[in-house]
Amino acid sequence: MSTEPEVFTLQVQEIEVTVTRKAVKNVHLSVYPPDGKVKMTAPSFLGDNAVRNSVIARLNWIRKQRDKFRNQARQSKREMVNGETVYWLGQRYRLNIKHSSAAASVVQNRFGYIDMWVKADSSADQRETILYEWYREQLKLLVPGLLAKWETVIGVHAGDWGIKRMRTRWGSCNPEAGRIWLNLELAKKPINCIEYVVIHELVHLLERSHNARFKALLTRFMPLWAQYRANLNEAPLADEEWEC
Repeated sequence: MSTEPEVFTLQVQEIEVTVTRKAVKNVHLSVYPPDGKVKMTAPSFLGDNAVRNSVIARLNWIRKQRDKFRNQARQSKREMVNGETVYWLGQRYRLNIKHSSAAASVVQNRFGYIDMWVKADSSADQRETILYEWYREQLKLLVPGLLAKWETVIGVHAGDWGIKRMRTRWGSCNPEAGRIWLNLELAKKPINCIEYVVIHELVHLLERSHNARFKALLTRFMPLWAQYRANLNEAPLADEEWEC
């Protein structure tokens, strides 16, 4: 018998669902921003009718998630010019572009500005790359303290961690390797939201699926996790095409 996942598309009323049938125990259904694409992972033994019924049972939830994404505030496309709004740890700052022939640099000042020194002929894409490199550097300073704190509390250890831009997840965890990834976009979000994602991924080292035990563990370590998750998902989305 083939162990390769079976991937197919299912249409239920106006909802198109990409279904992956593979060796898992439970059905997992997700709706992804910004356009509300729907994906389902289903056990290999689950027949077509059962898959369809699982979608039908959650149609109202799917529609609510889609409506939330459609109504969610979205950051305008970055032009990277003087006075433009940028975000750092959930706070709004004004971008202050300064020209310099030296190496590019970024500094958060005390007056609600993020200063950026760049060459006069730098493009918007180059300036955005510089900003994101600064975000990466700042997260690399911030995250180790959060990991050390919560590894001790939860009783686990992440063997490795990293930061990268992810289009559909705030974080991910490979329990076998003990490796955690955090989304670079978290640099724009409030610190309690970043802490929630760190805890979420560390708890996956104890429980890989989002089942009742996982949620109970989250509640034990961070009683307000659902509030922080809601805050995270209500914050402005980046103006980009997400892929699922």
